[in-house]
Amino acid sequence: MLHHILVALLLQVPTALLFRSWGAGAVAASAWAVSREITQAEYRWIETYGHGLRANMPWWGGLDIRVWGYADPWLDWIVPTAVAIAVAVAMTALSSSGSIASSPRRGED
Repeated sequence: MLHHILVALLLQVPTALLFRSWGAGAVAASAWAVSREITQAEYRWIETYGHGLRANMPWWGGLDIRVWGYADPWLDWIVPTAVAIAVAVAMTALSSSGSIASSPRRGED
């Protein structure tokens, strides 16, 4: 799970700096975590219900609750998402309070 948090933060920071929005960084990190886990769930569905063939999987296979039956896949997207949101809230609060010098937004030179 630590690896998932690290990857989420490695996506969040450059995105936040590029778009000057910690919220945008949190969205990018969260989208990565959620999409990765849905993809993993699709593979579990194919193995369990699709006889090993992707063609047998319906469009909703990765969202089938039967392949989300234990804590690990839930934690693998919830924890990185929560960390990314916490970082976004903290960095936005620090930027607003003046504790961190924020760069001017475009057009505010």
